[in-house]
Parts: sequence; structure tokens; C-alpha cells
Amino acid sequence: MLEFLTGTGLATSAGLNAYIPMLALGLLDRFTGLVDLPAGWTWLSADASLWILGVLLLLEVVADKFPGVDAVNDAVQTVVRPAAGGIVFASGVGTETTAVHDPGTLFGGSGWVPVLIGAGIALAVHLAKAGTRVGANTVTVGTAAPVLSAAEDVSAVGLVAAALFLPVLVAVLVVAVVVGLWLLARRFRARRTRGRADAAPGGSEWTA
Repeated sequence: MLEFLTGTGLATSAGLNAYIPMLALGLLDRFTGLVDLPAGWTWLSADASLWILGVLLLLEVVADKFPGVDAVNDAVQTVVRPAAGGIVFASGVGTETTAVHDPGTLFGGSGWVPVLIGAGIALAVHLAKAGTRVGANTVTVGTAAPVLSAAEDVSAVGLVAAALFLPVLVAVLVVAVVVGLWLLARRFRARRTRGRADAAPGGSEWTA
């Protein structure tokens, strides 16, 4: 059960930012004893992987803060984030951490099952994030983009930390992320609807 929560937390994080959970797993496996990646995923901690992930994370963090650019980035990430979600879920369920001492064989010999589950989780989160961002940029003329992006990055880091060190919190954090995205999308959709109504002929009444 803890392995599944670990994978879920990592995949949800990847739906917000593809590179944060991948880089975290690689760095912690490479430089600490807190994470021990399974044999099939040790490439995440290779020098080339860490450098590439670091550069991609920097580009992602910067691009996601600018309205317009964030929309293009989200379009590209529609492929990248689910792929990252599949990788981190599959590696996470087989990773030994301070919280998970015996990962076992949660999915037996079905190697593609965790990859598909992780990709599905990350894709759902990504679509919710991208949809919310479009509504926010429309209503706020892009001013909300850096604030939302920073909140998403912090949430992604928090999900990774919980997934690796306190998996029991993952369910709470995932629910919080999903509800938060839903509430934001609903709020911006309502504001956009009111704005259109006010802009329509006869939508506003003026008194002398």
C-alpha cells in the first residue's frame, strides 16, 4: 500500500511539473542513502540524466511563469508529463526509501501496468492544471500565471517529499491538489462568464 501511495504522489507531482520528481529521485539516489532506486531505473541518477533534467527543470520553471509561453509549454508537456508520470510511478513503487523498506513485487511481472497507471494519473493532473491556467490567464490577463506556477512548483515538491518520506500523507495532498484545481477552474470560469455578460449589449445598467 505504501508503495502505491509513493507512486501516486510522484505521478501527481509529475502532472504539475515533469522534472521535479525525476530529478529528486535521481539526486537522492545518487548522493544520499535516503532513496535506493530499483535496478531498471538507476539511469535516473546517471550524470547525463541529472544534468539534462536540471536544465529542463530550469527551462520549465521559467517558461511556466509567462502568460502565453505557459500555454505553449503546457501543449508540449501534454506528452512529457504523462511520460514522466509513468516513469516515476514505476520507479517509485519499487524504490526503497526511509518510509518503504521492502518494496516487494506490488505489480508482479506486469512491468507496463505501473507505467500506464502513472501516465494516466499525470495526464489527468496535467489536463486539470492546463485548463485552469487558460481560464486564469483569460480572466486576469496573465497576471495570475507566475503566482499559480509558483504554487504548482511548491505543491510538486511537497508531493515528492511526502511520497518518499511520509506516504500516508499523499492521499490528503492529492485530494488537496485536485480540489484546489477544481475550485480555481470554477472560480475563473464564473468570472469569465460574468465578464461576458457585462460586456454584452444590455448586460450592464447605468443610472444617471
